Amino acid sequence: MTENQTAPQGPTPITPSLFFIGLLYGGMTVIAGVLGFKQVALGPLAVEAGIFAFLMLVVLSSTTAQLHGQAMANRLVLWGFVPLAASAVLVVLVLFLPPSDKMPVENITAFETVLSQTPRIMMAGPVAYGVSLFLNVWIFSKLRGSGDDTGTVGLMVRGAIASALSQAIDTLIFITLAFYGEFPIGSLLAGQMLAKVVLSLVLVPFLITGFVQFARWLDREQA
Repeated sequence: MTENQTAPQGPTPITPSLFFIGLLYGGMTVIAGVLGFKQVALGPLAVEAGIFAFLMLVVLSSTTAQLHGQAMANRLVLWGFVPLAASAVLVVLVLFLPPSDKMPVENITAFETVLSQTPRIMMAGPVAYGVSLFLNVWIFSKLRGSGDDTGTVGLMVRGAIASALSQAIDTLIFITLAFYGEFPIGSLLAGQMLAKVVLSLVLVPFLITGFVQFARWLDREQA
């Protein structure tokens, strides 16, 4: 190879922060649906517990957008469909297989109650996930503008706004697709939206700030 020839470029290396975020992100996509079967009381608010895992998805996608750009954050959201789909296939397979006769009947019933979902709910989850997470990344990035906004206050404000809006849309899509026509959903929509928006404003700004700082520390350690 002569001096004027350029060595072929290899794939972009995965930084420690991207590796860490990818691992955690995949786990959150899988556990969110399971946690959602429990309603928790947060003062006057009642919210399905899956919101905590979903807020982590919002935090991780926003952290990726902040450090690695909107395109990388969109790729993270897109790849999140892989563990989501794989876990759904495994759940269906395990539910189809006959249980052991050594397993207590009450345990079988509890297992099937938690993991069995109607086709409408199984469809609503991925649709709400995709729309709301892509929307979160888009709003978060648009609010940043073309400048290099690395200030903590700006980061927190952008994270809170993007999370609150995307969580409201997530609730609207999921509840409408999953339950519309089966019972009145007005009060359920209002209650879930309020709870998710409040949690987005209270928790997400601090979580994003913490994850951005931790991710930068991981990458500095490698350097």
